[in-house]
Amino acid sequence: MERLHDRSQAGQLLATKLAAFGNRPDVVILGLPRGGVPVACEIAKSLGAELDVFLVRKVGVPGYEELALGAIASGGVKIIDPDVAEEFGLRPGDIETLVRAEQKELQRREAVFRGSRPMPDLRGRTVVMVDDGIATGSTMRAAIEGVKRLGATHLIVAAGVMPLSTSLRLRSEVDDVISLLTPRDFRAVGLFYEQFPQLSDDDVSTLLEDAWKSGARNAA
Repeated sequence: MERLHDRSQAGQLLATKLAAFGNRPDVVILGLPRGGVPVACEIAKSLGAELDVFLVRKVGVPGYEELALGAIASGGVKIIDPDVAEEFGLRPGDIETLVRAEQKELQRREAVFRGSRPMPDLRGRTVVMVDDGIATGSTMRAAIEGVKRLGATHLIVAAGVMPLSTSLRLRSEVDDVISLLTPRDFRAVGLFYEQFPQLSDDDVSTLLEDAWKSGARNAA
């Protein structure tokens, strides 16, 4: 099975595929915390592009939290899969309870990662949305909807790995999808990395601050 070394390598390789967007003032790189941030940092550094984060939270099925019922994103975006809700007998009130819990966590992470910095102005801009890997695409779809609501005019999804089926599905929603690996047999993102450590909030905050200090511009 073909594998990437780590998230930094994924970012460096993706940057080569995004070289045409280098040193353009209209381009902003948005990392999806947590795993997408180290990838996005490498891309922004290589391209001389502005860097920021975009918060997304998966809404899991109770008792099967790894199974996505849907996702929420910055800007009040909420995407729920009605088929999953029906399969598990989840009523609208149940769903709202789950969504409210994830909204609290999303707001907490906004405060941790962004601090007093405002959301970037994405109106009329080219946005590259970055993650280390994408499974079903539900969280990325929520992020896409959020970025569209903020006025971005050209959207690119970039990731280290995603199933071929997910890549094809996302292509109908954005201008381009770039993935280093698009396996047909996909089980988990971490299986496609030799080094795939869990990241803490402090890890993400440090990565962002170091990137901004070393020259990657803050999109805000």
